[in-house]
Amino acid sequence: MTTARTLVRPAAARSRRRPSRTRRTVKRNLTAYGFLCGALICFAFFSWYPIVREVLLSFQKTNFVGEARWVGFDNFRTVFADPGFTDAWVNTAEFTLLALVVGYVVPFAVAIVLNELKHARAYLRFVVYLPVMLPPAVAVLLFKWFYDPGPGLFNQILHAAHLPGLSWLDSTSTALISLVIVSTWMNLGSGTLIYLAALQSIPGELYEAAELDGAGLFRRIRHITIPQTRLILLVMLLLQIIATMQVFIEPYLLTGGGPEGSTVTVAYLMYQYAFNFTNFGGGGALGLMLMLVLMVFSAVYLRVSREEAR
Repeated sequence: MTTARTLVRPAAARSRRRPSRTRRTVKRNLTAYGFLCGALICFAFFSWYPIVREVLLSFQKTNFVGEARWVGFDNFRTVFADPGFTDAWVNTAEFTLLALVVGYVVPFAVAIVLNELKHARAYLRFVVYLPVMLPPAVAVLLFKWFYDPGPGLFNQILHAAHLPGLSWLDSTSTALISLVIVSTWMNLGSGTLIYLAALQSIPGELYEAAELDGAGLFRRIRHITIPQTRLILLVMLLLQIIATMQVFIEPYLLTGGGPEGSTVTVAYLMYQYAFNFTNFGGGGALGLMLMLVLMVFSAVYLRVSREEAR
């Protein structure tokens, strides 16, 4: 009897402990799923619902007061017939290419310089990141004063160097590159810190071996830095393309699409259709086309990154 009781008691104890362990597991999982549901609700409400609503809006005619009317592809035909449609896509492509030449290379170069410095690195990182802390509207309006053809800072610098001033925002030859400069300055800090974090993860032994072999700075960048940061460079390239193709605040606040429509981008034309022409369906059609183009770039990136992983 004693042996039977000693066998039964541990079994009973284990059976009593098992529900408590199960309850803890269920409670822990419920907490995790609760946080996950909160994130999913936020994504659904602020990201997925607007996307679905825009797709539906592009096939409807509505003023958000009366009942929406299904018009099929009429909004797309209206947008395609607009003389400014092609110009907006050309301007967006030119802005993206210029931003890649300037805004994609400059943060990487600044990160390399900061990584090579031995002193005041933290202070310089703060200085580089400072423009990101400014609200975009404040930064754009600050550059609007810089570009002023009279007392503007840039023309004052040119006059001090005995060079003629420029009509930065009033000339079709300089307006677009002026917007690129503003965009690059506004986003320089975040890109630089991301590149700097990637550079600091490269093993120092690689650079030490290269220096022993007599490799200079540019050879180290070519044979060590770029190959070791190839994945982050591809990610930043995709993010740069997606961000620059949606440029809106710079032409809206600086040029209003001028001069002569040289800075009208797809996002700005979308805004005009929705709020100036009260054609929300046309704005939705433009937004859908822009989303499809960006999806193509994303698909190409995923294909390239998958091949890089192999």
